Order: sequence, then structure tokens, then C-alpha cells
Amino acid sequence: MAEIVATYSLCACDLDAGQWGVAAQSKFLAVGSVVPWAEPHVGAVATQSYANPRYGPDGLALLRDGLAAADVVERLTAADGDREQRQLGIVDARGGSATFTGSGCHAWAGGRTGPGYAAQGNLLVSGETVDALAGTFEGTAGGPLADRLIECLEAAQHAGGDRRGQQSAALLVVERDGGYAGLSDVLVDLRVDDHPAPIEELRRLHRLHQALFGRTPRSEWVTVDATLAGELRERLARLGHATLEDWAAVENLEERVDGSAAIDPVVLEALRSAT
Repeated sequence: MAEIVATYSLCACDLDAGQWGVAAQSKFLAVGSVVPWAEPHVGAVATQSYANPRYGPDGLALLRDGLAAADVVERLTAADGDREQRQLGIVDARGGSATFTGSGCHAWAGGRTGPGYAAQGNLLVSGETVDALAGTFEGTAGGPLADRLIECLEAAQHAGGDRRGQQSAALLVVERDGGYAGLSDVLVDLRVDDHPAPIEELRRLHRLHQALFGRTPRSEWVTVDATLAGELRERLARLGHATLEDWAAVENLEERVDGSAAIDPVVLEALRSAT
């Protein structure tokens, strides 16, 4: 059985935004392929330390049936003969949370819970890593969930992190119809599978993701008057495009274009930078 060693993770939710998510870092290749699981208005699950991948879909199924996080942890671990080697965190649809660390997990290993979050880690330098996950989440209330989760990983690493170093990191955030084109529940799904500084790389990828797929409030869009319309035509012509939509599609910015009366300032800045 392969062990996902030296992993720390945070399951969390923002009930006001209708978002659930998981962030994780591990000295393990592609931690995002195993640890994080989430479904909007259902919950989030992190499975690690000799991870049982079935805890993910099975846990979400139990949450979907209305069980509380603590009851799901009890149900999953009771049915698993290798539970003492497992570590598990769950946040449910109501923000209830639970964490489990088996007695066979490598020290330091443990977890903390609070309203809307479950933090856990194994093979850590000390419990300060998990304390940093929890404390940072509590201290960043009001911010976007994805940003908070990355900040939690960064704080945990600064607090000591895992004993065997870093290799991969992952961020998963779900929201009903919050993903691409409003046709997906996956708001953010970013993975750094093998990197000497995976959390820094995850932060870079998230900035890129926000530039391409983030949402600027419509009230902040720039009105396209005659002067700006002429500038747009001139810049697009230099790039060989007849319309803003054509250029935006090439640059993967089509989600930020909507009509010609106003332009997202992110799109405007990108076009000006390109010319």
C-alpha cells in the first residue's frame, strides 16, 4: 500500500458564497489526484496517510444523504480495517466539521476543527503546522475561499510543514454553476504535481486562473465611448483581429467578454499589454 506521506490539508467551506473546497501539500507525486474531494451543498473530504481513495466518493455519498461530518467519519473508519493508518478530514453542507487521525499515522500527526473547517496533517515537524492551517483560516474570514486556502498552505509551510519536504500541492473549490461558462460546478481545480516549491507555483497558477476566468463586477467595467472604441479597433487591427471576441478567444479571455458597450478592465489591460 503506497503512503501519501508528509501531507497536510484543509477542508473548508464558505456558506455565504456557497463554496466548499480542499487544499493540500505533500511530499508525494500529484497529491491532487487522491486527497481532495468536494461537491457543492454537500461537503468536502480530504483522505491521506496510507490514503483510502474510496473515502472521497463514499464520504460525499454519505454527506449527500444528509449525515453530519462526524457521523460520516465514524461510518467510513468503522468499515475500514486499516483505519489506524488513515487520516481524514470532512466538512459537511452546514459547515460542520470532523477530523480523524489513526494511531498508526507517523508523528507528528493530528488535526483541528472549527466552524467551517477541518485541518489535519501527518509526518509533520510539529503540531504548529496544523495550528497555522486553522489559525490562518479563522483569521482570513471574509476573503474568497480559494485565496484563504492558499494562504493557509503558505502559513502551514512557514510554521514548519512536513518533515520530508515538499513536492506537490492542490486546490479544489466547488460552487453550483460557478465554473466554466456557468456549466460546471468546479470553480477552481489546480494541481502542481511535482515542483520544488509547489505552494508558490500553486499561487502563480491561481493568479493566472483568476486573470482568465475570474469575474470583475459589472459596475467596474469600463464604458466603451467613441474614443475607446477607436483605440480598441486600432489595437485589434495591429494584432490581426477584426473583433474583440476573436482576439479574446485566442487569449482564453472569452469568459470576460460580454457585448461591446463595456469592457472588463482585465481584458483592456491585456489588450494594451499585447500591443
